[in-house]
Formats: sequence, structure tokens, C-alpha cells
Amino acid sequence: MTRPIAPREVRIRRALEHLRNGSTDEFESISPFGPEEFTSPEIAATDRAIFARVPSIIAHSSELPEPNDFITHQMPRNKVIVARQADGGVKAFVNLCRHRGALLEERDRGRCRIFSCAYHRWSYNTDGTLRAITRDRTFGDIDRSAQGLVELPCEERHGFVWIVDEATAEIDVAAWLGPEMDEIMAGYHLGDLVCVRGEAFDEPVNWKIMQDAFLDGYHIQYAHPNTAGKIVHTNIMAMEDFGRHCRFVAPRKSIDRWLDEDPGDHSLAKHVIETHFLLPCHTLLRQPDHFQLLTFRPHPKEPGRSQMEMRLMVPRQRDSGMEMDTWTRLWDKNWQILLAVLHQEDFPLLRSSQSGMESANAGPMLLGRNEIANQIFHRELRKLVTDNQ
Repeated sequence: MTRPIAPREVRIRRALEHLRNGSTDEFESISPFGPEEFTSPEIAATDRAIFARVPSIIAHSSELPEPNDFITHQMPRNKVIVARQADGGVKAFVNLCRHRGALLEERDRGRCRIFSCAYHRWSYNTDGTLRAITRDRTFGDIDRSAQGLVELPCEERHGFVWIVDEATAEIDVAAWLGPEMDEIMAGYHLGDLVCVRGEAFDEPVNWKIMQDAFLDGYHIQYAHPNTAGKIVHTNIMAMEDFGRHCRFVAPRKSIDRWLDEDPGDHSLAKHVIETHFLLPCHTLLRQPDHFQLLTFRPHPKEPGRSQMEMRLMVPRQRDSGMEMDTWTRLWDKNWQILLAVLHQEDFPLLRSSQSGMESANAGPMLLGRNEIANQIFHRELRKLVTDNQ
């Protein structure tokens, strides 16, 4: 008796059928756009405002393993400190001393029991409360409870730390993800993994150009002929559209052995990359043995700049069955491959795209029906902008 095919295998078989037919899932129409989407200061301001209303990921939980561990980050609207609390929770604060506005912590990450301002040595506990005012007898009386660090909405869910980049906002990650994507993320047990490598890149490219590139299955053969183009099929997607977010399967070329043969009960999971777009700015890639998270955020001021973050999340060494040296070499090699593709292929191409968009007579341009993940990204972004007006 033939066993029922798991839902993931159904999606993979739909991608395999596309491969056999030279087809792909398609959006309902071609969509025009103009270069101002990537060059206009006014549009850049509306993009930054989105991050004041919706959650986005600032770290993997394993980046803050112990109480008093912290990271700092530049969000589109605020400089931020995220700190692991004594009770195991996390809190996020604006990285600014409440005395005269000096940057409180300049390190990218670390561990400390207090945050101390280098200007006048006011200090704060890692829960944000004001701890000490230097020479307080001559400073004057103040309400110390009102001078703690400005707290930003923060929540830990599915192995990630999420924040909203606005102190007066609220956060509900499950509601933002919606029932489908929240269930998908829960099923991956990402909190059991470790972020073995991570890095941020300040690029002279608008964040939407960056995000578009990492949702695009149409360019692989042409932009990456000697790397990803040898591994992944071009222009083949089996899409699930959840509204704000989406998930799609792209077949690796190792699946080709099944082009003329029914796979039957064989699992084809190792023959695909599964990509998740999490609005507003994340691409989560599910590989056969690990996950990659790519994040793209607007620059705080300049429309033609952005920050990309890349994280590699893998099974912990103790869970992998590998010796430490083998485990370390494997993920170092993976990381170096990712860096090479970014710096030698993606970044130069995207920088040139930004340069072209800044031409006086650039545009209008088009998103095709086959660029379905990009279409969903821009559709949902327009909704967020419209809702904010």
C-alpha cells in the first residue's frame, strides 16, 4: 500500500513537474515600477516608518546565550542594545545615555553587569534601570525611575529575538506571522540550533534592491553561472502565498535523476532549497542540513544605502555526531563559500543596479509574472505603506 505523501513532498513534486514542463508558479500580472522606489528620500522615509510598526529579527537566540550578554545594532530609526536578562528573557533599549545623549555602548557585543556612559559615567543596569549618577549631590534631584533607558518592544520567539523600532509600539510576533507561518516556524525548532557565524555588511544599495535579489530565482543561471547556477535550477518555483509572508521550493540539479522516473515514496527533500520570505525584510533559507537568515534594512538617512546581515544557523556540535574539528571545518567552509558569492557576484551586481537607478531618465521598469516572490514582497510593502498613510 502506498503511503500518503507528506505536504512538503507534495510541494517538491509540484516543483519537479514545473521542471519537466519548463514552467513555474506565476503572479497574476506583470507589475510596473519606477526607479524612485530605490532613490527617493521621501519613499525612503516611508520605508523606515514601516519598522516602527512591525516586528523584525535582530538576533538569533544563541547570540545571547547567558544573562548579561548583549549586542548592539543600528536599526532604521534607532541605535539599539539588546540584553539577556537575569530571568532568561531579553530586553531592547535605545543605545543612548539619558543624561546628555551620549552613545552608551560602542561594542558590537559583549557581557557586562552595567552599561556605563563614557562621557560622565552615569550607569544603568542591564534591565535598563538607572543605577548611578556620578556626583549626584551636586547634580540635583531627579525622578530616577523616569530616567532609565528607553525600552523598545522586544520578544523572543522561534529561536529569534524580534523588535519593533519604536518605543511606543507593541509587539506580537505570532499575530504578525499569522497562523500558517507561525506554525511553520515552530516546526523548524530553530531555537535548538546555534548561530555559528554571522556578519553585517553596509552596502551602497537600497534595501529593496538587496531584498529583491535574494527572492529572485530568475537570475541564478546568469548572475551565478559558476556557483549557484551549477547547483540550483533557474526560474522554477513552487510557491505558497500566505499574504504577508510566503514560502517557496526551488529544485537543486540533483533532482534531475527523477525527471524521467516516478520518485514513488522516495523523499526529495535533499534535492531542494526551501525559501521563506518574512515581511518586511527577511529571507530564511532551509537547506538540507542547516538554515541561513538574510536580513535587509534601510539606512537611517540615505536611500541608496542599506545594511545586510547574514546568519548561518546549524545543529550544535554535541547534536551533530561530528568531532569538533570536523564540525568547525564544515561550517567554516560553508561560510567562506557564502561570503565569496556575496562579495564576488551579488554585491557588485547590486551596486551597479543602484547606480543605474540613479540615472536621470531611468525607468519605467517591470516585474514579471515569473518573479512571484518579488511581486509578493512589493505587494505587501505597498499595503504597509498605505496602512501608514
